[in-house]
Amino acid sequence: MATVSAKVYEHHKKADGTYNVKICVHHKSERKFIDTNHFVVKKQLTKDFKIKDPFIADKVEQQLRDYRKMISDLDDRLDYFTATSLRDYLRDKDEDIDFIKFCTQHIERLKKEGRGGSAKNQSVIRNSLVDYFKRPSVSIKEINSNMLMAYERYLRTERTMTRYNQDNKPVVTTEKGLSDSGLHNHMRDLRTLFNAAREVYNNEDLGIYRIKHYPFKKYKVGSPPLTKKRNNTLEQVLTIRDCVTIPGSRAELAKELYMLSFYLCGINAVDLYQITERDVRNGRLDYNRSKTQGKRKDNAFISIKIVDEAKPLLEKYLGKLRERYSSANALNWALCKGMEQLRKLTGIPELTLYWARHTFANTARNDCRMSKDDVALALNHVDEGNRTTDIYIAKDWKIVDDVQRKVISQLRKVEVKVMKKTQKENETEKIAA
Repeated sequence: MATVSAKVYEHHKKADGTYNVKICVHHKSERKFIDTNHFVVKKQLTKDFKIKDPFIADKVEQQLRDYRKMISDLDDRLDYFTATSLRDYLRDKDEDIDFIKFCTQHIERLKKEGRGGSAKNQSVIRNSLVDYFKRPSVSIKEINSNMLMAYERYLRTERTMTRYNQDNKPVVTTEKGLSDSGLHNHMRDLRTLFNAAREVYNNEDLGIYRIKHYPFKKYKVGSPPLTKKRNNTLEQVLTIRDCVTIPGSRAELAKELYMLSFYLCGINAVDLYQITERDVRNGRLDYNRSKTQGKRKDNAFISIKIVDEAKPLLEKYLGKLRERYSSANALNWALCKGMEQLRKLTGIPELTLYWARHTFANTARNDCRMSKDDVALALNHVDEGNRTTDIYIAKDWKIVDDVQRKVISQLRKVEVKVMKKTQKENETEKIAA
């Protein structure tokens, strides 16, 4: 049986001579306390430190009656509560939830779990909500379907935002309205944050629902829109490879990591940043893909052969990126700037490190005619349609080797073709001269 009572303790006297009235929650032989908003002085108390002031006594008694009713309404569920969880339930049941505060706490948890990419994406959502509401505190109740529709219109417009740099100085930037794809990803990440809040504050087993509404029931995020293919031609890959860059420049970094990603089955920048010599075994790179490592039973493990083309680049950057950049985000920023320079040097209008991954996949499927399943294995994607079958089948890294070999062989074929074409053009020019 759980009980609640008002307590004032002599040893809790504050510097100003007042005492805080506390609610004692007694359950399963444990006592936990809830601070109240009521403070009393000694003349408002009896010799036994009982409240004798009628106004304060009436206020506290009303609060006790409310808590007793809440306990009574729990019925048999009370058995599943500890003294601590009961105290928290009574104290927080009707308290409003600051969604921005929750977002900040959730983002910090993601960082501690090593999920920096997710933390970064959700930081964008939190900051955007602060911009939208023009205040750093937002009630969870304000995140409703009507707000989401207005928020969508806001995200599609050009916005001026103020952020603070590492020196805590304001930096004002102007952002264009989000595209259909960008908007989908933004609202998807907001829904992820909202669902995370429900997991923290709601407990279906105990019938606790501090967040009673679900705006995404009416506001549908929907499926991601189709986006244009983000792959380069193999002729462009050769142009990137052979581009002359200044040693040690960001353009060189961008060029060489693009090629390294292409040679190693589309490895991502964050994984290039994190791999060390310990991940190299018997001429293979064995690592867990950071993006999906914590979401899969196999921890997103993959083993890739280190082909001859990749060896000098891997030796140059293996473990060195951590020394050069403070974080994977810092590397991404440098790559972004390097790709800008590389686009100017090569004349290729669209180019990012992620395009190397798309280019590898497109070449494997469309030029080499590899099956989608084999391409997915080489990209370290999980097969949603064959999760059960995958339990029975061990992964054969020779399949990945085969995909990788055929893609690089295709690049070599194109290189020979380009060389012959160039040679023929040169001969034609000599004859014409």
